[in-house]
Amino acid sequence: MALLQRIARLLKRPKVDPKADPRALAAIGKRVSARLKANPYAVECGGLKAELFLIPNFVTVEECNRLIEVIETHIDPSPLFADRKSEGVRTSSTHFFAEDAIEPAALGRKIDEALGISRAHAETIQGQRYRPGEEYRHHKDYLLEHRPHWQKERLRGGQRSWTAMVYLNAVEAGGETDFSELGLTVTPEPGTLVTWNNMDRRGRPNRDTRHAALPVQAGSKYVITQWYRLEEWKRYLP
Repeated sequence: MALLQRIARLLKRPKVDPKADPRALAAIGKRVSARLKANPYAVECGGLKAELFLIPNFVTVEECNRLIEVIETHIDPSPLFADRKSEGVRTSSTHFFAEDAIEPAALGRKIDEALGISRAHAETIQGQRYRPGEEYRHHKDYLLEHRPHWQKERLRGGQRSWTAMVYLNAVEAGGETDFSELGLTVTPEPGTLVTWNNMDRRGRPNRDTRHAALPVQAGSKYVITQWYRLEEWKRYLP
């Protein structure tokens, strides 16, 4: 009887999608976290709930200013996945850097080195601008397997593992990044990198990484955002 019950439990377990394999994601998390803990400039801020680190002065002020100039050359309303209908969730603007752009490519390699993740797993690097009143309400960066967007995104590299974000300027007022479940609010400082594992230590989506770009109250806010996938990133699908 015990054997039959065990078999029944195994049969009831949801099938693991290899594009979001918890074992593989946990291994990435463990490796990247260990690398960041060994970095003397990295500050661990996630406590027991999440693997989250800050690295101040990761980028020089001059590099930040140049990236802001590039962002301003072409910028459009920030997108959301097509199956999301909520209005006003994300009101910033986004610049998608060209693959051969020198400044973001150099920054991307620097982030890759800090985390120890290959550039092949990195999504197209982005720049965001927030003006007064603009925000990105509380959300998670990992992908939801039950949502329609997953069927396309799983083919583009699967689940997101780590997020890396670099602040490019100080904001006159507002614009903090609020990690509500961690009791952590990060104030933008030019050149600071904040990075976190979107999975928990078991390789499952970590709800405690829920965060928001709080509304800018005065001035503008510029950031660079880099997401990494479990598998190699495919910008274009056949």
